[in-house]
Amino acid sequence: MSRLFGTDGVRGLANGLLTAELALSLAQAAAVVLGHERMAEGQRPRAVIARDPRASGEFIGAAVEAGLASAGIDVFDAGVLPTPALAFLIADLRADFGVMISASHNPAPDNGIKFFARGGQKLDDELEDAIESQLTREIFRPVGVGVGRIQRFADAEDRYVVHLLSTLPNRLDGLRVVLDCANGAASGCSPEVFKSAGAEVFVIGAEPDGLNINDGVGSTHLEQLQAAVLKYGADLGIAHDGDADRCLAVDHEGSIVDGDQIMAVLAVALKSAGQLKDNVLVATVMSNLGLKIALNEAGITIRETAVGDRYVLEGMREGGFTLGGEQSGHVIFADYATTGDGVLTGLQLAAQVARTGRSLKDLATVMTKLPQLMINVKGVDKQRARTDEGVTEAVAQAQLELGRSGRVLLRPSGTEALVRVMVEAGDMVTATRICTDLAAVVESRLALQL
Repeated sequence: MSRLFGTDGVRGLANGLLTAELALSLAQAAAVVLGHERMAEGQRPRAVIARDPRASGEFIGAAVEAGLASAGIDVFDAGVLPTPALAFLIADLRADFGVMISASHNPAPDNGIKFFARGGQKLDDELEDAIESQLTREIFRPVGVGVGRIQRFADAEDRYVVHLLSTLPNRLDGLRVVLDCANGAASGCSPEVFKSAGAEVFVIGAEPDGLNINDGVGSTHLEQLQAAVLKYGADLGIAHDGDADRCLAVDHEGSIVDGDQIMAVLAVALKSAGQLKDNVLVATVMSNLGLKIALNEAGITIRETAVGDRYVLEGMREGGFTLGGEQSGHVIFADYATTGDGVLTGLQLAAQVARTGRSLKDLATVMTKLPQLMINVKGVDKQRARTDEGVTEAVAQAQLELGRSGRVLLRPSGTEALVRVMVEAGDMVTATRICTDLAAVVESRLALQL
């Protein structure tokens, strides 16, 4: 039987894999696993729930609330808010855990359920497995005064906005900023925060109707943001995804500034301020080699982790490090957040533009991105990707040819029967040739037998 939890909670087609029945059962199971300590003390556990604005979040959220309350949990419904806002509020309210209803950057028909532990921390595999195991056990059903109550968390967004503003090293007065909110969870709070910080704000993708989340807007569709930055003569543009745990940017000329470049700018700034713990940035193996080269020259070391912001978080916790993130725009500030926060990241990036008086384009030149190509090889036995002699020999030969000017990465997908082949090189012609050749080797050596 396959594991129900993926790399970021339980996610799938709403009313397909993710039904109201499953949502209710998951909530009841989570209540037992995540609320048992408080229950053992004879106290009522508390949980905070939030969602992004997709239509299915309404019935899934209702099912989760019903499951939690029926299992003796007092529920604080924070409504539509970003995932990092939920994580902050769990800690701020001193709740026992929280539940986010969101499928992040996925299209509107999908949805997901993510659980957070006390303090707004993401769950480790053991806790997720415990919740999944609890699904097959007898349901805890208190009666009378033992049932939980549900109440609206009236000032949830205000608390989050005040928190974000408290992190700013300087105001944004004089900056012209375009925000693309992906018709998602940050459509209300992100414009409010940037305006309160002093920026002149232009907003796109902030009219959610439950069905248009991530639809041609947001961090996975930057074309409208690029056009809007040029139209309004803005200093920069900030793009969130549906649940606003990501941030990508656009400079004043309309060029994209990705997560690696954002981390480079912020890491150098924190180091200069003496705020980068041990001069270390935590990033995944998918980050561009140009990031490592640039930060090495700046006296900053990169600690690499597996792909996924949960693994970045684990790496940051192990060393008590300040900053980490992914190329996709998940950036984590350990001093202010327990997960990636797209609004926080955008604020901090804009603050550097305002503080230095330099353009984002100029700041981003701190690193030079190496040409990078990735090919997804489908229909292959991903389990043999790292053990097949023909594949490992081809990878070794490719890396030998690239030397220090590039690298090769083979990564089996966590959810599909495919292997991702990524190559970075000094020029795109070389990257394309080597990546294409390696993909052909993987396809021929690891093809599934039908």
